[in-house]
Amino acid sequence: MTEDRSAPSQPPRRLADRLFGAAAAEPAPRPPRSGPEAPPSLRRAALAVAVEAAAFALGALVLLYLTLTGNADSIARALAEVVLASLAAAVLGAGALGLRRVAGWARGPVIAFQLCLALVGFTFAFSAQMPLIGLPILALVVAVLYLLATPESRLAYVDR
Repeated sequence: MTEDRSAPSQPPRRLADRLFGAAAAEPAPRPPRSGPEAPPSLRRAALAVAVEAAAFALGALVLLYLTLTGNADSIARALAEVVLASLAAAVLGAGALGLRRVAGWARGPVIAFQLCLALVGFTFAFSAQMPLIGLPILALVVAVLYLLATPESRLAYVDR
């Protein structure tokens, strides 16, 4: 067999490269996201949902503090409330991020959560006679549902 002397010679490989393989080459930089831009009403709805998520996270922290410092009848039940409030905060936070990115999966869970919050707000405001808690919940729910129902928000999902 003859060798081609005209080809440039490669430097000898290190022992580690021969045994384990050489390191991969640097990947090409990612292209920027080319998703649709969220209209202003959808961004405002995402902001309102993020406020709700922050309120649930704060409520989870308060419940955890009260559980750790108080005399709960059942520690397991009290910690379950903390977990549920944290889970609600996580779902709403993910929904807010999804709305901001005009993700198709985000709108349905956010609307379903808003309907549940409307029932809670109605119960607080009228049945439990605590309007200082129930009316702000209802106002935020109405704002989110209105912002999601505007034509520009609905068309953002059609234009995807």
